Amino acid sequence: MKFSKRLDLFGDEIFAALNERRLELEKQGKKIYNMSVGTPDFHTPDHIKKALMEAAADDQNWRYSLRDLPELLDAVCAYYKKRFQVDITPDMVMSVYGSQEGMGHLGMTLCDEGDVVLLPDPCYPVFAAGSKLGGAVPYYYPLVAEHDFLPYVKDIPEDVAKKARYMVVSLPANPVGSIATPGLYEEIIAFAKKYDILIIHDNAYSDIIFDGVKGGSFLATPGAKEVGVEFFSLSKSFNVTGARISFLIGQPEVIAALKKLRSQIDFGMFLPIQKAAIAALEGPLDSVKEQCIQYQARRDALCDGLASIGWEKPNGKGTMFVWARIPGGRTDSMAFCMELMEKAGVIVTPGASFGPHGEGYVRFALVLPPEKIKEAVEAIRTSGI
Repeated sequence: MKFSKRLDLFGDEIFAALNERRLELEKQGKKIYNMSVGTPDFHTPDHIKKALMEAAADDQNWRYSLRDLPELLDAVCAYYKKRFQVDITPDMVMSVYGSQEGMGHLGMTLCDEGDVVLLPDPCYPVFAAGSKLGGAVPYYYPLVAEHDFLPYVKDIPEDVAKKARYMVVSLPANPVGSIATPGLYEEIIAFAKKYDILIIHDNAYSDIIFDGVKGGSFLATPGAKEVGVEFFSLSKSFNVTGARISFLIGQPEVIAALKKLRSQIDFGMFLPIQKAAIAALEGPLDSVKEQCIQYQARRDALCDGLASIGWEKPNGKGTMFVWARIPGGRTDSMAFCMELMEKAGVIVTPGASFGPHGEGYVRFALVLPPEKIKEAVEAIRTSGI
């Protein structure tokens, strides 16, 4: 049977091969330090779980929701004002089942066959998948060490920019761990206005930024609302990854268009999950701030540890990931990851799974406590790899 060429997406075979070998090694009893998948290991706050369980006890909440609850939209608006000092209205908000699902469908909403879209390289794979599922042609702008792994719009050719329908920007960035620097968003907004490009900003990690830097929203920058939308996720901040709670926020016409597509394939977010989202948005943020401190301790344990055994100090300014250049001048990230798993029991993600400019790097997920991370670094040291 023939399948659509749109299913030819990078990364899928790599992840399958790594997982298959991991299962084999675990069956053999090898000690494993799994730092590949970005699933938080912290506890979900009790008030969020309580809200979901109480809502699930009501039979009325097991029907189709059909829409976002007005109180949920109001909670998002109030949160954006409190957390980011951004004024938004309910017509600028819609829920999606995680930013991954939202990004996948947004390409189908915005693009016609052959449209050009600007994507970071390396990037989270769904950025490419969503555009390809919409029939678009990706142009990858590189995130490289010379520019601190940040978007550099001056290098995007003018003929490409004139054709572009949208540009995906993700800061703090998975997988490369970079964060927005002063003036960067202003530069991107000017670029978008010049070439009439929609900016799609992925803001999944605004609460996981280190070294005293405060995370924010792209929409807080003057002019951003005129040119962009933003995915805002509760997953990492509140440890609700499995509940798939995210929102698309920004230009009302873009929100309305995605709602129209979603109305054909979805009957709305499960009401108890909406109630849990309201509890997260309206509840205390103490645990979010404390969690960031703990992520920084993990970042320090990993980056300092790897530097102490001869690695170039990795890039880890934000997100729950660290981006590390493979030591010894090696460039085959898949081969390195397999060898690292075999010899040290440390599982990381090859940079090549995030795009061509990821080759020569690996991504570590900060999903182990500092003492376990130190054990993993020691296992790498003694492995001789």
